[in-house]
This record gives sequence, structure tokens and C-alpha cells, in this order.
Amino acid sequence: MPENDRDYIQSIERGFAVLLAFDADRPNPTLAELASATDLSRPAVRRILLTLQRLGYVTGAGTRWSLTPRVLSIGQHYSATNTLLESAMPRLLEVAEKTEESASLGVLDGVDVVYAARVPVRRIMSINVSVGTRVPAYATSMGRALLAWASAETVDDVVANSRFEKLVEGTITSPEALRIELARVREQGYALTSEELEKGLISVAAPVRDARGTVVGVIACSTSTARNTPEQFREHAVPIVLRAAADLSADLGFAS
Repeated sequence: MPENDRDYIQSIERGFAVLLAFDADRPNPTLAELASATDLSRPAVRRILLTLQRLGYVTGAGTRWSLTPRVLSIGQHYSATNTLLESAMPRLLEVAEKTEESASLGVLDGVDVVYAARVPVRRIMSINVSVGTRVPAYATSMGRALLAWASAETVDDVVANSRFEKLVEGTITSPEALRIELARVREQGYALTSEELEKGLISVAAPVRDARGTVVGVIACSTSTARNTPEQFREHAVPIVLRAAADLSADLGFAS
């Protein structure tokens, strides 16, 4: 962001940086830990924390700080004003009921996919997935289904800013391999990944389009290698996920 941009309010950026520094590794950080995580000075972080405390978004106990439930209202406002989320839940329920597996709605945010809605099943995976969870786009079926129909600029940005870490043995670790996979996804109309984000995890995803035909999200369904092979899951789940994505697209006004 240009330093001379008069419409840019840096204090808001810093406030969100402090809020986002609270995570699973820092659920109750000290002021010093937040300053280190945000690269802000301790006096600046202190002023931000006191402001957020007055607004009801954080609370302090001794030298430790924590978020309050009021933070959840930010996401609630997003859900309440987003037609995609409202329309998606019945379709996710259909997928979960027909496949007996977890179903999710994913949206692209930077280099990550964010779980915007989810219907889980009562099975344990090592990754704790809930609404708001972020996963790298390059290593997931959701990310590939979103990127396959994204603009060249969006794909270039994700490629340039992704770490391409080897999360498990089968993870794609190069931009070239990702671009090949995106071409395959466009050709077949859906994405399938097996043991790339997590050992034992298989996932399929299909694009959801708005009235203009723009891909605005994906419907995904996941299983484990203990219950399915990739080919079994492809045969069983892909038609269900494709139908649900097409129906949700129609709900949003898309005419194929």
C-alpha cells in the first residue's frame, strides 16, 4: 500500500494485525508476544489492546490477554449478509447425507482457502476443521477448484506467495506441478486430492458460480483412506458434489 495513500488508515490495519495475532499458538499472549508477532512497538500494541478492551473485543488478566466472544460477531455479520452461505447449507446437508461424509463450503482468501460453512460427521481426523479454518490452496481440492477458474492474475499471485511446503509425502511442491493440476481440474470439472494436505485424507471439490458465471466458492466432501480409495471416492462422491455445486450455482442465478 503506498505510504502517501490518503484513504488508507494504518491504525485500522494495526488493530486487525493485533486481533489476528491471537491464534492456536498464542491463545493468551502477553503484550510482548503480540508486539513480536506483529512487528509493532510495545507502546503501540498497548494502546491498541486498551482500545479493543474498551470496545469489548479483548480482555486482560495479569500480563495475559485473550479474545472475548464479541469477536464472533464479526463473522456473524459476514454470514448474515452473504447469500452464498445462506444458500449453501441445504446443499451441504444433502452432500453429507448422501455420502455419509463431511461437506464444506470453501472460499479463496489470498493464498488460503477458508472454510465458510461446514457439515461435519463424527469421525476424527488429525486436522481440526471448523468454520474459519484456513488451509493452503495449492495442497487442497478446494483450492485447486477455486484456482482452476480464477483469473491469471489471481493464480500468479497465489503461486508467487505460496510456500509450497511438503506437508506430507504426496504434497505438490512446485508451481509447475500446480499449474498442470489446475489444467486437469478445468478439463474434468472438479478437483480430487489424496494425502496431500494430511496423511489419510481424500477430498473432492467442485466450483460454485454466481449469476455472472464467476466462481465464488466450492463445495467439497472429504473421507479417509481407511474408508475409501481415491477411485472409490471419485465414483461415489464426485457425482453428488457436482450436482450440489450445480444446484447451488442455480440458486445463485447461474444458468449453465
